[in-house]
Amino acid sequence: MLASSRLRHISQFRRLASYRPEALQKKSLACLAACKVQGTEATASHAAVRTPITFRHEVSQSGVPCYHSRSFHTSRHLRGDEIRTVPCPNFPESVAEGDIQWDKAVGDAVEADEEVGQIETDKVNMPVQAPVAGVIEELLVESGATVTAGVNLFKLRVGAGGGAAPKPAAAAAAPPPQAEAPPAAAAAAAAPPPPPPSSSAGAIPDVAPPPARVPELPTSSTPTSAVKPKAAPSGGGVAPTHLGGSRSEQRVKMNRMRQRIAQRLKDAQNSCAMLTTFNEIDMSNIMEMRSKYKDAFLKKYNLKLGFMSAFVKATAFALQDQPVVNAVIDDLEIVYRDYVDISVAVATPKGLVVPVIRNVEAMNYADIEKTIAELGERAREGSLAIEDMDGGTFTISNGGVFGSMFGTPIINPPQSAILGMHGIFERPVAINGKVEVRPMMYVALTYDHKLIDGREAVTFLRKIKSAVEDPRTILLDL
Repeated sequence: MLASSRLRHISQFRRLASYRPEALQKKSLACLAACKVQGTEATASHAAVRTPITFRHEVSQSGVPCYHSRSFHTSRHLRGDEIRTVPCPNFPESVAEGDIQWDKAVGDAVEADEEVGQIETDKVNMPVQAPVAGVIEELLVESGATVTAGVNLFKLRVGAGGGAAPKPAAAAAAPPPQAEAPPAAAAAAAAPPPPPPSSSAGAIPDVAPPPARVPELPTSSTPTSAVKPKAAPSGGGVAPTHLGGSRSEQRVKMNRMRQRIAQRLKDAQNSCAMLTTFNEIDMSNIMEMRSKYKDAFLKKYNLKLGFMSAFVKATAFALQDQPVVNAVIDDLEIVYRDYVDISVAVATPKGLVVPVIRNVEAMNYADIEKTIAELGERAREGSLAIEDMDGGTFTISNGGVFGSMFGTPIINPPQSAILGMHGIFERPVAINGKVEVRPMMYVALTYDHKLIDGREAVTFLRKIKSAVEDPRTILLDL
């Protein structure tokens, strides 16, 4: 039995001794892969690979042969081969999907929390950030594709600087063409020189030759109206800012925010019995007040005193006086709100957004101006959240910043009314039997006639007019 045990150990050692180092390395890697399957590897980022490189034969005191091996360890973290797959972040409650737009490409190095792309939804843009520093290995979805929460977006190779190596290599590969330049120069030098110019070329003429005759082309019999414009290839692109006159067409995919705006405006026309009433406001007093106190206001609050705060405060005052304008129809019930949350329409490059100023009834001019400035800046940067635009009870749209003189706004569902402001223009008006030139503004109130009658609408708009023309009526609650 002892002899058979010796023979078994001797045969096992001879089989190991016949292996080459490469075979032993493959065998150890195969064992490591088996350990991964069985879940015995400690961590993915610091798993070590054991590779035998030398072995020696010894005989124990009992006469049984044995072998010893040396091995080295390589850490996955040091080799930089850890690749993370980054999924799509969770969407807000009212958003189900969005379109991905990449800001980075494969091979770009990114830092932790750096923005790799944006997911454009019908309400806000959500940033896609890198969880750790590294190099983008692969983009799993194309730019412009629709994604949902949990879908894998891209692969990231952990460790900064991993993508910088190929660029020097590509630059180093450029010199060989320069090495081929001397043979080319030598060949050019060996070529025979060009023959000298002939002396019989003649003198320079004093008179210019007659112009060449342009051949007459047959006139086309196709009418101008039948010529179709050339269409540019369809797909993604940027909306043009001006017309070039090249009679070409360009098709640009409508972004999700614009699609949502179009759908909501059309739904408002189909579901609301909209009616618009108008009035005009004399801006003399409010402009005088602004001119008198703007410097002190700026010094104290570090904010410019504008006209929006006066209109927002006057609207909140009028909504408290006419609560039906602040109400909304819910099925067969009317919901009256004892708070005033005013949505202010802000134009952005991607469409119109309406961030909400909450509890306006408890704000003063400085609070309103500060909130409008913050929301406007975030809207232009595209960093508004869903919560910033949800739950308004009334909307103010100021087309006057673009020079609008007159217009009829469209209700922002599920609200019941919207106030439209316009530009300030000097017009002749009758004041105490005399004609005077005053800075005037037209205002329009569009309301849902299913809920609001004409009496409430006209009274509401006149309340705003009196509060803007003379802010002291708010203090006196008149």
